[in-house]
Amino acid sequence: MFFKKKEPLGGVEFIIAGLGNPDRKYENTRHNAGFITVDALADKYDIRLDRIKYKSLCNTAVINGKKVLLMKPSTYMNNSGLAVKEAMSFFKVPPEKTLIIFDDISLDVGKLRIRRKGSDGGHNGIKNIIYLSGSDMFPRIKMGVGQKPEKWDLADWVLSSFTSSEQKELQGAVEKACLAAELIVGEQIDKAMNQYN
Repeated sequence: MFFKKKEPLGGVEFIIAGLGNPDRKYENTRHNAGFITVDALADKYDIRLDRIKYKSLCNTAVINGKKVLLMKPSTYMNNSGLAVKEAMSFFKVPPEKTLIIFDDISLDVGKLRIRRKGSDGGHNGIKNIIYLSGSDMFPRIKMGVGQKPEKWDLADWVLSSFTSSEQKELQGAVEKACLAAELIVGEQIDKAMNQYN
């Protein structure tokens, strides 16, 4: 007889959204650091992000005793808010319990910056989430993807792939981001910031 893993009864209490672009050609690009991190969280909790709901690929996991929706919006980066807002509205999850994980060109590869809230910082995915949700009060984990080299166009840079040496740095950052996300779900964002910023 098979027993399903016990899940808390009731609805989703927390949302973790990783931002990126859905096409296969964008899979390991800098702009998809959020997707890469959410995929790693899904692997850690042995779930597949194979449900198509809330304009995203998603599934639920129990993290720190809470039912959490892990999601990768399928709306493309600049319209990330369409997916995030739909899930927030459906589950009545407030911004404070909606963690967004995304790429940051002002940080070196391998570095994280965790914030409780804040502006979009010029990131179009975050700008769209703030605009559609009407709030900037959501926690976020910024994944460093390296500064744009002088001769590069910004769009080309964020859509470029990580080098093999950067991949190793990224892997370490992804592992730390997963641990930070667990702390944030457990309402220990200060501890996450102290340990991983």
